[in-house]
Amino acid sequence: MTALSLKPVLSDQDIREMASLATEIWKEHFTPIIGADQVEYMVEKFQSEQALHEQIKHGYLYFVLVFENKQIGYIGLRLNEDCLFLSKLYIQKEYRGNGFSRMMLQHAENIALQNAKPVIRLTCNRHNAGSLAVYKKIGFQIVREEKADIGNGFVMDDYILEKSV
Repeated sequence: MTALSLKPVLSDQDIREMASLATEIWKEHFTPIIGADQVEYMVEKFQSEQALHEQIKHGYLYFVLVFENKQIGYIGLRLNEDCLFLSKLYIQKEYRGNGFSRMMLQHAENIALQNAKPVIRLTCNRHNAGSLAVYKKIGFQIVREEKADIGNGFVMDDYILEKSV
């Protein structure tokens, strides 16, 4: 068995563990970018157990990244009519910079190819310089900007990026 694997998120326990990991990663990574109040709101709205259950029920595919028997990240995908939408890709801080994002994106590319989706699309906060640099390095290009009101007075201020597969 390899020390690194992507495991499908299927059970209630898997979802519970992934939601806990999401909370940890989001608080660390996004608080300096969007502030603690928006992080708290977005974690509850998009990364909580309930939100993840709903997303899976509506066709999202989730995989948790396991390294040496420890969950260190996760990826969320949705097959849209015209593309594979990369909804989430997050890794704990201490494991970033080791090529794990590239490995998870390769998995996404394989799913896109298996499902005849010629493009992977994602959104990334315009001020998330580290993630934007990673996406650009592996072939994603900014195709437009988008501001979305997500409620409670909060806005997602994103770039839309795409990569052909």
